[in-house]
Amino acid sequence: MTTFNQPLGGNEMPRFAGITTMMRLPHAPDAKGLDACFVGVPMDIGTSNRSGTRFGPRQVRAESVMIRPYNMGTGAAPFDSLQVADIGDVPTNPYDLKKSVRIISEFFDGILKFDCKPLAIGGDHTLTYPILQAMARKHGPVGLVHIDAHADINEHQFGEAIAHGTPFRRAVEEGLLDCKRVVQIGLRGSGYAAEDFDWPRGQGFRVVTAEDCWHKSLTPLMAEVRQQMGDGPVYVSYDIDSLDPGIAPGTGTPEIGGLTTVQALEIIRGCKGLNIVGADLVEVSPPFDTTGTTAITAANLLYELLCVLPGVISR
Repeated sequence: MTTFNQPLGGNEMPRFAGITTMMRLPHAPDAKGLDACFVGVPMDIGTSNRSGTRFGPRQVRAESVMIRPYNMGTGAAPFDSLQVADIGDVPTNPYDLKKSVRIISEFFDGILKFDCKPLAIGGDHTLTYPILQAMARKHGPVGLVHIDAHADINEHQFGEAIAHGTPFRRAVEEGLLDCKRVVQIGLRGSGYAAEDFDWPRGQGFRVVTAEDCWHKSLTPLMAEVRQQMGDGPVYVSYDIDSLDPGIAPGTGTPEIGGLTTVQALEIIRGCKGLNIVGADLVEVSPPFDTTGTTAITAANLLYELLCVLPGVISR
């Protein structure tokens, strides 16, 4: 009988004590023997405004201590279903973004060779590009559920092809995405050009702006997304700036008029049943939220992503 790793409980060790892994899970040196893993990707040299996301993984882990094993909203019991551990951080290069991209891509190859589903803790959104490279090598072009205030499809930033505002254009150019199975949710704010959101539509993406989400449940939307994604492999990329900055101020490029945490839960829980092969939660910048609220929210959303992975049973 398989014995699954369990988060360290609050009655075994006070919540404010113990080793700071995600949810106080065991630390593993690699993904061998794991069904899913949490992995930090500490970097912020791809950011265009406020830096600080290099501290995101550490803070998200620190604020994850209150999360308990069972999801009382959905019944999901991930730690009765999957072997999960925290495998630490990708050793990014803090002086060279392009080298960091290569390091991340190769690191995720190492995770995927064990058929483990990674849940990445960012880190700026540049990191999704090299992760998608690894995903495509493993699975072929993947579908994408992308929740964000920004489309991140810029051609260049300051003449650079790789930055946190360009990952999904690079992914399209390299054939990493199944473009008919891509949805972007929560886009809003001002743009560089009037047609900024038209480029992803032109590739076949479904674009759902924040205005389309205001004052409504997103459960019906996710029923449509599940139909769009079908049975093929899907990657989920959750940018914390999709949330309204009144809820999650600790991020580099905040935009007013964002999603609520209830809508975030509806989106992630609405991914249940998809063939999710990996996910990330990016752009948490602790220096801009000294209360820890943004990181607490991020930690809970990562837990919710774990809860919708294939194979998770309900109690």
